[in-house]
Order: sequence, then C-alpha cells, then structure tokens
Amino acid sequence: MRCISVEELCAAAREPEEFISEGEKLYADSLAAAAEMIYNNREAKPIVLISGPSGSGKTTSATRLARLLEQRGCKAHTISMDNYFLPMHMNEHARDKDGKIDFESPYRLDIPLFKEHIDKLVKGEQIDIPSFDFAAQERREGMPLLREKGDLVILEGIHALNPLLTGSFDEYTQGVYVSVRTRIQSGDELLHPSKIRLMRRLMRDKLYRGRSLSETFEFFKSVERGEDMYIMPYKHRADIDIDTFIEYEAPVYRDILLPELEKAAGEYEDYESYADIERFLKKLAPVDKEFVPQHSLIREFIG
Repeated sequence: MRCISVEELCAAAREPEEFISEGEKLYADSLAAAAEMIYNNREAKPIVLISGPSGSGKTTSATRLARLLEQRGCKAHTISMDNYFLPMHMNEHARDKDGKIDFESPYRLDIPLFKEHIDKLVKGEQIDIPSFDFAAQERREGMPLLREKGDLVILEGIHALNPLLTGSFDEYTQGVYVSVRTRIQSGDELLHPSKIRLMRRLMRDKLYRGRSLSETFEFFKSVERGEDMYIMPYKHRADIDIDTFIEYEAPVYRDILLPELEKAAGEYEDYESYADIERFLKKLAPVDKEFVPQHSLIREFIG
C-alpha cells in the first residue's frame, strides 16, 4: 500500500500547476497500461468488467479507458450496470433480515436479464439496454446495442466482479478493479483510502443530491457494509488494478469541505468516526479547484 506524507503534499502545493500535472500523469499512465492489456486480449475476451466501491471513480475510468481503446482503433461500448436495477416493487429478494430493502444488494439488479445480455454480447447478437429512472424507481425504454466483431463492451458497476452476475463468463471477460489505494500519512497516523472516497462522496452528494454531510455520513455506513459483503470479497477476480488516488485531490477538497465538517461536528453524534478527515485537511495547504483540468477524474466529484 502506497503512502504519501502531508509534508510532501504541502510542498507540492506550492507549485499547483506542476502538482496537478504530475498527479494526472500517474493516473493517466495506469489507465494507459490497463488499456494496452485490454486491447491485447480483446479477441478472446471482448467483455470488460469494471468494479470498485463507492467514490472510486468507476465512471470516469470506464469513459477514459473507452477513449484510449478507440484511439487504438477498437470501438468500445460503455454500459452502466445501474441500467439493470429492478423497479422498487420487484426488490423482494434484496430484503435484509429485518425485512428492509438492502440498497447495496446485487439482487436489486435484474440478474437473469443481465446474464442474458452478456451472453448475447459475446455471441454478437443485438440487445436492448434498459434505462432506469432513479427518481421514479422504474425501468424505462432503453436503446439497442449490437457488438460487431472486434468491438469491446465495458460494463461498469459495483457488482461487476460478483460471480453471481458474471461468474459464468470468465472465459470471455477481463476484470478491472478501481479504487483509492494510497494512504495519506501524518506522523504515525494514516488516513485510510476509504476516507478519501468518503470525501469524494461528501462533495458529490452536496453538489448533485442536496445531502448534508451528516446525511452522507449516515448513508455511508450502509455503503461500507455493502462493500464488505458484496464488493471486497471479489476484487481478487480482477485482472487489472487501478489506483484512482489523485495526489492533489485532498488539497483541492480542503477549503470546500472544512467549513462543512466543522458544522457537522456540532450536529452529527457519531462525528468522531470521521474526525480524522478534518484533522488531515487542516494540515494540508489548499489548491484552488480552478486549476483542476476539465477532463480530470476529480471533476466527477467537484463539478
């Protein structure tokens, strides 16, 4: 597990443009290496499965991998597995022991339809990708897709490596696991990668979903439980690992999150579980978000 110190980050923040350029290059290089491996195995394994926990940057990684593959002359279709969610009234198999719907459960997906579609994609038969309306929790009419010879299909979702959904297609699939793997260090204290992902969620939930930090903290408990049950046990099935940690991201989040964290400290009763985020951010030198390139993975979280 890679570590980077607060002191290193503060020193780099003195030259923000160079800091950002170097951070982007590390991530870009890892994507390029993954694209090369995927491209070399495209004939035997045309289906790419991208998994990772919440806030790992799956969507951006999938999009950029598709672009890199197309630059090599290989057409790549990207499908979000969120399209395969079942309508709310069909979630009986996703209930937990208390009878409540487990929103992290793979049984929230239409598993038979998903497996049928992978089979057809492998065979080069047309599928009709469903579309899911999250506001109404209903399935809508989607769009047709035909994978022609030589094309790749990238399936992105938290359950992409779960054998319940994809285990019978190992012969035709390449697995990619994306997540934050780097820790930030201050003396003897380490900030766990999950806290970097949580920072991303805090940013995105506030910007796009109107959630307070306290609401995201509470929601993240069930997210982490779902990760431990449904995602982490299967990351070993990946052929490729991508660390999506961007060295300059915490300095960018610093001045945006700190006022909100200080407010949450007086409102959220279990704040101590997340107080290390505030401690680490206070030690960092800030980087203005205006320096962040429009194509950066960080834009997925800061807008």
